[in-house]
Amino acid sequence: MRILVVEDEATLRGQLSTQLESKGYSVDAAADGESGLFLGREYPMDLAIVDLGLPGISGIELIRQLRALGRPFPILILTARDGWRDKVEGLESGADDYLTKPFHAEELMARVNALLRRAAGHSTPVIDFAGIEMDTIEQTVCSDGFPITLTAHEYRILEYLMLHAGKVVSKTELTEHVYDQDFDRDSNVLEVLVGRIRKKIDPDGSRKPIETLRGRGYRLLRDSE
Repeated sequence: MRILVVEDEATLRGQLSTQLESKGYSVDAAADGESGLFLGREYPMDLAIVDLGLPGISGIELIRQLRALGRPFPILILTARDGWRDKVEGLESGADDYLTKPFHAEELMARVNALLRRAAGHSTPVIDFAGIEMDTIEQTVCSDGFPITLTAHEYRILEYLMLHAGKVVSKTELTEHVYDQDFDRDSNVLEVLVGRIRKKIDPDGSRKPIETLRGRGYRLLRDSE
């Protein structure tokens, strides 16, 4: 999942990026509103974290412009402890939730996880689909009740497919949302990883939950029979 972080304080921006990356998220970071607007406009994001006190374009104006451009991804705003008016204005401008500074890393991750789940139509941290059960907080996966071990990249791919179950996900979309910008998109790494995921979640090949659509991408089937 790809997250945009817009925070002008360098130390906090670095901490946010490190925390998110340690949980397997791809992060694009910006130090001002103009850069944040460019990234949010030009790249496919799954969520944005926006500090309201930005230089140049304010956080409020950034959110308004992103929504005016039709960007639907969830937005989590960062506010000062006594800035209740900013919280209200931020939510009214199109943000989905807020987090008050200072905050604990665990709370940040819980809110990010919840917003991503809700955006995909899931109300609980555990996604159960086609015999596959994924705990998006613990980042664990079971297939038919048996735990399986995935690498970080394998988990990211399966998580994205499960959050978009039943939809065709192109290889380009999957690459853009799962990997950093420097990932080699011309390689066959994605195909290899999907093949490894298939073997782990469906070792005997009886269910075939991940469908390949030639020239279109992949789909996690709603009915794998």
